[in-house]
Amino acid sequence: MNKYLPFILFFIGQNAFAQITPYEKGNKLVTTTYTEAIAFYQKIDQQSTQVKMLTMGTTDANEPLHLVLVSSNGKFDATQWHKEHKTVLLINNGIHPGEPDGIDACMLLVRDIATKKIVLPSNVCLAIIPVYNIGGSLNRSKNYRVDQNGPEEFGFRGNSQNLDLNRDFIKCDSREARSFAEIFHLLDPDIFVDNHVSNGADYQHVMTLIATQHNKLGGGMDTYLNTIFKNGIYNNMAQYGYNLVPYVNFFGETPEQGWTEFYDSPRYSTGYTTLWHTFGFVPETHMLKPYYQRVDATYKLMQSFINFSTTNGLQLQQIRAVAKAEDLTKKTFTIDWVLDKTVVDSITFMGYESGKKPSLLTGQDRLYYNRTKPFTKKIPFYNNYVTNIEVAKPLAYIIPQGWWKVIELLKINQVKMYQFKKDDLLNVGYYNILEYKANATPYENHHSNGTIKVTKSTKMVQFRKGDYYIPLNQNANRFLIETLEPQAKDSYFAWNFFDGILGQKEGYSDYVFEETALQILKENEGLKNAFEAKKQTDQKFAKDGAAQLDYIYKNSKYFEPAYMQYPVYSVY
Repeated sequence: MNKYLPFILFFIGQNAFAQITPYEKGNKLVTTTYTEAIAFYQKIDQQSTQVKMLTMGTTDANEPLHLVLVSSNGKFDATQWHKEHKTVLLINNGIHPGEPDGIDACMLLVRDIATKKIVLPSNVCLAIIPVYNIGGSLNRSKNYRVDQNGPEEFGFRGNSQNLDLNRDFIKCDSREARSFAEIFHLLDPDIFVDNHVSNGADYQHVMTLIATQHNKLGGGMDTYLNTIFKNGIYNNMAQYGYNLVPYVNFFGETPEQGWTEFYDSPRYSTGYTTLWHTFGFVPETHMLKPYYQRVDATYKLMQSFINFSTTNGLQLQQIRAVAKAEDLTKKTFTIDWVLDKTVVDSITFMGYESGKKPSLLTGQDRLYYNRTKPFTKKIPFYNNYVTNIEVAKPLAYIIPQGWWKVIELLKINQVKMYQFKKDDLLNVGYYNILEYKANATPYENHHSNGTIKVTKSTKMVQFRKGDYYIPLNQNANRFLIETLEPQAKDSYFAWNFFDGILGQKEGYSDYVFEETALQILKENEGLKNAFEAKKQTDQKFAKDGAAQLDYIYKNSKYFEPAYMQYPVYSVY
């Protein structure tokens, strides 16, 4: 018997699923296609007890959205993970397929865990979406992202509906967003990471990092994220040879003047996950760095999140639990934030000197960065936001059943609600929309509403059997506030789900209503006095007979109450 046979058999056993990725086969110049990625994970699923791939919902490309689970003990029940106090890390890749670094980095990571090249600690479990934007991934070209330094060919930013999926987490116009909600609520991850590639200024850093805007978190998560968590990741990445800096969201012509932390409202992935008390991060590798370097930095960052979770997992979970409990009893919620410019931090930025030179194309001065003149300097960084608009949390919201599109979105997000078993008359609060401004051009499938002003009143409302009562004593409290309060940045009103109330449905014939208007003024002395006063103070109104009739109509009992009345009611 060959004396080396046991060692040969052991080596074969350990490397039976040591697949070489397309990225490696392509000399680190290519990125994996969607079909290659799924085939890769299917094979590892078959051969490793630590890896399991699930099919989770569908996508606009009519292809299934996959979820890869990685656990050191071969158990893949997320509910059990939480019961055993394991830290759950959800990683999303390819939301913008022209930014594929995470797709290849995660394939390498899972392969290396399966082959025991690296060890996944027993108290950490991974969940990875291999490719989120499948339609965009299938739409490959060498010509997209013209400024980016590799790989040779990659996917397109828009999905099969040409939507930017990183603007869709609240409005859910895509099947991807609806499937993501299912995945997210199944896992209830402690940490969420959404891998990207940046554009913009030139600088030395390979990796930049967006941490979700910390002031929005509360419950101790805010301070913990902004100090211990971020510092832990930064320090770990420095040990791997990568100096991190916050995403270069600068406000001047070049970054030296400093910048603000990116404000991720709920339309974005990490803004959405924040609503559910999850620590969210968006890594942004630098587009001008070689592809192999960007993939390696992404790989090392995923390792850094695993390392931090290994040591600090229980603390992460405890802080999340406190934040969840706080939102159950919290009396008021901020729905609009503004940057506090009086609070400034200092960060170490490794950039390149810049200057101006004549453009060979236009003859005008153009910006350039001089890579022969690197610098390291301290620059200002603004990442503190304060309350602009605050609302009191009601006991419950009530939504009439006719607004089924909104009800459907709440159900997707596992909001607890109950239908009236019989008709009921209740005294409730409600908003009237005083003012709003619709975008003149479409943005991600919508002419969204902004600059919203409201007035709030109370009245008795007759609700029907089947209308929805939504208590605010649940984990979805923050989500409900952000979507159902009309002035919130990404509310369902802002995203046009209630635009039906903005159009008047009934009217009158002038020649008929003329007599009715006289009778209305005769019976309503207060309205008559206001009408006469307006004619005295508003000369344009005094000369406009049609406007005068309209004024009387809109202030009479005949005017439709649904016009500009927001159809979500509050119970106090």
